[in-house]
Amino acid sequence: MLETKTILLFLVTAVAEIVGCYLPYLWLTQGKSAWLLVPAALSFGLFAWLLTLHPTAAGRVYAAYGGVYIFVAILWLWTVDGVKPTTWDLVGALVALAGMSIIMFAPRNA
Repeated sequence: MLETKTILLFLVTAVAEIVGCYLPYLWLTQGKSAWLLVPAALSFGLFAWLLTLHPTAAGRVYAAYGGVYIFVAILWLWTVDGVKPTTWDLVGALVALAGMSIIMFAPRNA
């Protein structure tokens, strides 16, 4: 159950971070409203708070989170940007998830 909770928490965290980046991107590159910066800032705040909910060392959480972020960014590429991932995109995302799993779920003595 801990593994499922950790992965779901990472997924929500990644979406919060990507939204926090994507909204300013829309403002800067597509001329969308500067008001998008308000939900972007809130999304970044949510992202930071979500990272604090993991019951392990911050450095380990940040390292493992990177793997989930890569996976979610590839899903974002597909679902929001409308660009179908290549086989190599998917392989890379799976490798990143494998790294996350090792970092977060490997047996530890301490």
